[in-house]
Amino acid sequence: MLRQLRHEELDFVQNAPVRLVFAREIAAPPDAVFTALADDVTGWTDWFAAVTRAEPVEGGSPGRLIRLRGGVRFTESVLAADRPERYAYRVDATNTPGLRALVEEWRLDPAGTGTRVRWTFAADGPAPFRGLLRAARPGLGRSFRDAVTALDRRLAKG
Repeated sequence: MLRQLRHEELDFVQNAPVRLVFAREIAAPPDAVFTALADDVTGWTDWFAAVTRAEPVEGGSPGRLIRLRGGVRFTESVLAADRPERYAYRVDATNTPGLRALVEEWRLDPAGTGTRVRWTFAADGPAPFRGLLRAARPGLGRSFRDAVTALDRRLAKG
């Protein structure tokens, strides 16, 4: 069963109790990366190994239904889709114990002919949960690097 999380806005990316930020440069141009993030929701399963299902939903605002390996589920609301610089979303409901609020932001900056992709994972929960998230930083970083590398390969194939 999913439970509702606290609804945060974009400023949470800057002031969350836990902020994990990862960055990597890839060859794909920002607009192509933005399209993969924001427009090709179902395609996330092709390049982000942790995502087993992704589908867009429309309601009062655009959103997504996400399933991750291990059975984690999220319903999300898109907070920003500023082509081609930023894509951000808030998790509205999840089955993850301890999580109180989560906002993720993808920033895309030109880097030569490619893109510098920066992912911010901003979260809140009780102290033990925050400590667990901080301890998970290396794994989340590896997941991000692998995903962005796979996305770059996918976009290079066309």
